[in-house]
Amino acid sequence: MQLVDTHVHLNFDCFAAELDAVADQWRQAGVARLVHSCVTPAEFPELQAIADRFPEVSLAVGLHPLDVELWQDGTATEIEALARSDQRVVAIGETGLDFFKSEDHVRQYAAVEAQLAIARSLDLPVILHCREAAAAMAAVLRSQQSQPGTLRGVMHCWGGTPEETRWFLDLGFYVSFSGTLTFGKAETIRDSARLVPSDRLLIETDCPSLAPVPKRGKRNEPAFVQHVAARMSEVRSEPLEAIAATTTRNAFDLFRLPTALPQVA
Repeated sequence: MQLVDTHVHLNFDCFAAELDAVADQWRQAGVARLVHSCVTPAEFPELQAIADRFPEVSLAVGLHPLDVELWQDGTATEIEALARSDQRVVAIGETGLDFFKSEDHVRQYAAVEAQLAIARSLDLPVILHCREAAAAMAAVLRSQQSQPGTLRGVMHCWGGTPEETRWFLDLGFYVSFSGTLTFGKAETIRDSARLVPSDRLLIETDCPSLAPVPKRGKRNEPAFVQHVAARMSEVRSEPLEAIAATTTRNAFDLFRLPTALPQVA
């Protein structure tokens, strides 16, 4: 059974001394591909170094909405240049809107709109973080529909209501679910997971945060995406093998992942 973890942060300090062992674990769990998201452009060399060690890792580059104090006039140019510089970049992000932890809405809007434009110009999907900002995020995406080029992407670590989920599905976006799907009180998230069409469904860990049940309270890692898949199987009343096959195919389609791994010297 093959799985794809579509959102990881392996460059965090908690992995530094154990990354080879963590990779052994994800491989044993059947995780064949990983998409490494980016919090700030400054960390991109760290992501590249990880992808050098583990060829199944693909990359994204962008600026997280909770780091918009770093947004400057040249940041968009930097993100685009980094995206063009490495063929392993398969997405722009993570970007988006977070009104739960930040009140700097003006710079968040500026940063996400600029990164959406980069994604469209490079024909890359965008990885969107959206917390307590679904209506605003949907409005931004709708306003982009008249722009030239195709805008595609994923609502990552999704925690919205079914109504909000439909907004983004109607906009053509994929929806990715993390370990929060397994939490005891997450019925709203499970309701959303039931309505996402099979061809728009993704899974992720968002490691090292949000470890799923039965690993909750521990450091999250890519191997644990198998628990997200297992809970998704229960929630949607579909065989685990079908969930794995569907979400893997969707990840390859959205991110245009290469089917063969590069040779390691």
